[in-house]
Amino acid sequence: ANVLYLRSLDDSKAIRECAAVAKQAVVIGGGFIAMEVTSVLAQKSIEVTIVLNEERMWAKFFTPEMSRFFENYYTDRGVRFQRMTSVLELRGGDGVESAALANGQTIACQMVVAGIGVTPVVELLSGSGVEVGDGVMVNEYLESSRPGILAAGDVANYPDVLFGKRRRVEHWDNAVSQGQHAARTLMGERTPFKHVPYFFSDVFDLSYEFWGDTADAEEIVSRGDLSSNSFSVWWLRQKSVVAAFVMNRPDEERETAPKWIESGQPVSAARLANASNPR
Repeated sequence: ANVLYLRSLDDSKAIRECAAVAKQAVVIGGGFIAMEVTSVLAQKSIEVTIVLNEERMWAKFFTPEMSRFFENYYTDRGVRFQRMTSVLELRGGDGVESAALANGQTIACQMVVAGIGVTPVVELLSGSGVEVGDGVMVNEYLESSRPGILAAGDVANYPDVLFGKRRRVEHWDNAVSQGQHAARTLMGERTPFKHVPYFFSDVFDLSYEFWGDTADAEEIVSRGDLSSNSFSVWWLRQKSVVAAFVMNRPDEERETAPKWIESGQPVSAARLANASNPR
């Protein structure tokens, strides 16, 4: 008992109930869900240990400097880190009492939250003729391989026409946008789903937004002070912005980021690095 995920309202209620009595918690993972859950638990004066199998927080998205900022921010608020390791065993009686790690450490805890990504549920489509892989495979109109059957949200594996690759996005902003687009497709509109990948998050007293895809970036430019809580980071490929992270920066930056990514217009890295230029 008290080994939890965060994928539904019931999960959220269970975490809240556990947090009302727990003194120590283990959060598995170093990404979106893990960061948010940890910030909430730590603010309830729970001693939280983050266990991640990478050398730094959210290495998939963050630059080393960004990871360092957030790790320091969390550490200053009492959070502990166990890096480059994994959970071998959860121990306890009626409820979890400790987590044994691959590095030999044992962490006392009364609750565990796993923030390790999701596996799309496609078993219900077995034998249906609908093509599945890492999710339901859809075309640029969000249509599956069977006429009249569409998919949207976390389960939809779709061709990103902006980046020229397939992706499956696990964030509600994508689910909302795809749900709306699927409805328009069902009503007869024939336009490809075109959407800049996006998510936002609130952790402790910080709020940030992220757009785009950093995978093929050739250059990274920052604005502001990465040791403060006000900075932005921009990823460029062939002189065009492909991704942007903005936290506590002028509105011009957050408004410009998705426009630049969608348009692919050339951007001067030197001008971008000059924080005195709003754009």
